[in-house]
Amino acid sequence: MASDLALRLVPDELWELTASLIPQFTPRRQGGGTRPVEDRAVFTAIVYVLTSGYAWRHLPAEFGVSPATAHRRFTAWTRAGLWPRLHRAVLDELGAKGQIDWAAAIVDAAAVRAKKGGSLTGPNPVDRAKRGSKLHVLSDAAGLPLVVGVSAANTADIEAFKPLFMALPLIRSRRGPRRRRPDKARADKGYDSAELRAWLRRRGVTPRIARRGIESSERLGRHRWKIERTIAWIFGYRRLTVRYERSANLFAAFLTLAATLTCWKKLAT
Repeated sequence: MASDLALRLVPDELWELTASLIPQFTPRRQGGGTRPVEDRAVFTAIVYVLTSGYAWRHLPAEFGVSPATAHRRFTAWTRAGLWPRLHRAVLDELGAKGQIDWAAAIVDAAAVRAKKGGSLTGPNPVDRAKRGSKLHVLSDAAGLPLVVGVSAANTADIEAFKPLFMALPLIRSRRGPRRRRPDKARADKGYDSAELRAWLRRRGVTPRIARRGIESSERLGRHRWKIERTIAWIFGYRRLTVRYERSANLFAAFLTLAATLTCWKKLAT
C-alpha cells in the first residue's frame, strides 16, 4: 500500500496516466529470487528526488527502491523518451478541457550553477564565469510551461527562441483540430531582433518583443510576471536549483518532469 507521502507525490490519477506510457522492459534477474521493483515505486522515488533535491544515495528506505535501481531506471526511461511523452499527455488533457491559453506564448530563461560540469555547461556571465547551464521555458499566456530546454549558461537567450517555438507539440483542443500556434509571442529585450519578428510574422504569430531603448520596464512587467512565476514554480523543484547531473539529457529530463508536474497541478485543480 502506498504511503501518504507517496500518494501526495504521485496521486493515483497521475500514475494511471504515467503507467500507460512507461516502456516495457525485461527486468534483470534478482539474486535470491527477489521480485523486481514496481514501476510506480521507482517513479515516485524519482519525483521525490526532483522535489526534495536530495542526492540519489539519500533516497529514504520507505520508498522500497534502492538508489541504484532508481537511478538506473530513470536513465533508461530518459533514453526511451518517457518524460516528453508524459508532458505531452498532460498537455493534451489540459487542452481537451480548454485550459491552455493560446492568446500568447511567453519565453524566458534562467541560469543555474553546474557543480560537476558536464555537457551543455559554460561560463555564466552573471556568476563570475562559473560553469553553469541555462533553463529555457516557453509558456502559454497564463504561464503553463509548454516547452522547456537546456543550454550552456553563456548561450544568448535569443538563440533558444526558435528551437522552443519549433518544439511546440500539437495539443488537443476542446473543439476542433489540435493546435500548436499561439496568437502572439511575448519576450523581453534579450530577444530583440527584427529578423526574429519577421520569422514570427511569417508563421502567423504577432510578435510582442520589447525593444531596447523604447519599451518601458513598466509596460513589459504587465506580462513578464507570468513567466517569472513559471520559472519560480520550476525552481520549486529543488533538484533544479543547482545542476548536479553531468549528463545534459538527465538534467533536461528532470526539467521536463518538473514542467509536467507543474501542468498536472493545474489539471488536478
